[in-house]
Amino acid sequence: MNNKINKNNDNSVFYISVAVVLAIVVWGLVSNDTFSAAANGLYVFLRDNFGWMYLIGMFFFVLVAVILACSRYGNVKLGPDDSTPDYSYVSWFAMLFSAGMGIGLVFWGVAEPLNHFVNPPLGLAEAGTGEAAQLAIKTSFFHWGFHPWAGYSVLALALAYFQFRKNTPGLISSIFIPLFGEERVNGGLGKFIDVLAIFATVAGVATSLGLGTLQINSGLNYLFGIPANSVSQIIIIVIVTVLFMLSAVTGLDKGIKFLSNLNLGIAFVLMMLAFLLGPTVKIINAFTNGFGQYLGDFIPNSFRINAFGDNSWLGGWTLFYWAWWIAWAPFVGTFIARISRGRTIREFVIGVLLVPTLGSFIWFAVFGTLGVNLGLDIATEAVKVTETAFFVVMAHYPLGSIISLVAVILLCTFFVTSADSATFVLGMMSSNGDLNPSTKRKVTWGVIQSSMAFALLLGGGLSTLQTASIAAAFPFAIIMILGCISLFKELKNEDLDAVNESYKEQKNKKII
Repeated sequence: MNNKINKNNDNSVFYISVAVVLAIVVWGLVSNDTFSAAANGLYVFLRDNFGWMYLIGMFFFVLVAVILACSRYGNVKLGPDDSTPDYSYVSWFAMLFSAGMGIGLVFWGVAEPLNHFVNPPLGLAEAGTGEAAQLAIKTSFFHWGFHPWAGYSVLALALAYFQFRKNTPGLISSIFIPLFGEERVNGGLGKFIDVLAIFATVAGVATSLGLGTLQINSGLNYLFGIPANSVSQIIIIVIVTVLFMLSAVTGLDKGIKFLSNLNLGIAFVLMMLAFLLGPTVKIINAFTNGFGQYLGDFIPNSFRINAFGDNSWLGGWTLFYWAWWIAWAPFVGTFIARISRGRTIREFVIGVLLVPTLGSFIWFAVFGTLGVNLGLDIATEAVKVTETAFFVVMAHYPLGSIISLVAVILLCTFFVTSADSATFVLGMMSSNGDLNPSTKRKVTWGVIQSSMAFALLLGGGLSTLQTASIAAAFPFAIIMILGCISLFKELKNEDLDAVNESYKEQKNKKII
């Protein structure tokens, strides 16, 4: 297979996607109660009846990623055999980290460990104890570890392989050519998959932008007394929208690359400040112990579900996260694929799976320990409002105001990068897989994203939108599993002797 699907003059996916997104927004604003009831009802049904599928599916993605990295296909390039990566390791890691986690790390870095410290999972420890603290770190590692990045990696790998090595459009539907054939992928089935991917992306990113706006506003209120109200939120969204529009106009190589590198630098400074000013030895011990417990309990925790009892905690945390990562996979997977041309399959999987996971572990060890170190009373106070948990904790440490200010700056840069990356991906998805979508198309999606975030923020439908996107993205668990099967089916056609010979030649040239 080495052909290109002709969709160049078909804008139906764009128009259908815009119509669906606008219809959802109007429904959420006009009748938030019915929208909320429908979204929550669907999510609860899927969680209660298909929780097992989320657990098995996410573990399957980890297994597939490891198998691919260790397999005989490890030297296959995501592109022609003589292709080389477009970005350095530092820029590559910075961009995939910014797109994959971004705002979430700042938002939950303190809040999640403290939630588990105050309300230990499944009653496995007493609140506020050392056992609860260790459980809190390990649980945070589990939710932000290999599972989400494995989900991103398998979809991104399939996308990169097909678009750069097999010359198909940069669309999620393209990876199904070996399974369903070009005619179906060109037809209604392919359009359905692409529209679903766009909706999941818009809804997921709009939710994150709304949450980011709330936390930026809360941080400014906590630090400078700026009112936490809709006027402040309008100003924040407008300023950030202008910034990411400017970045989107400059393109991938300048705007997103520059901001991602900036994010990495600011995040490192923030983390080092917290590490040095906080309980340094406890942080190191928390990381070491948490990492060991995470690995030791990896398989049991991956399949943990109560067959005969209550699963409310699991549904509110693990299953919610697994569904959320799957909902984000179309966006993050498409973006990671776009920046990974020229990598080998082994290099890709190791880079996407291990490096961001390790970064997340260090982040939660640092900020989670800062939180639990203050004790149960302050932890209980901090988790009352998730947006301000970070700032409440930092107020109890030296230079806490400076750390909080750096965090607000990081939130803004992550906000801009996430929105910028999303407009780029949405432009690709709605432009027949064009790897360099037009500025007009990117700006259109940028305006829609920001408007959607603000409208639902005012209408109180932000959390409902998050629930709706997770419920609507349920088919993506199946789509991602089928994508893995399609990838393996096409990999069987590779001439591995030629692949390995080319790999050795390039490796020898580098050595010389």
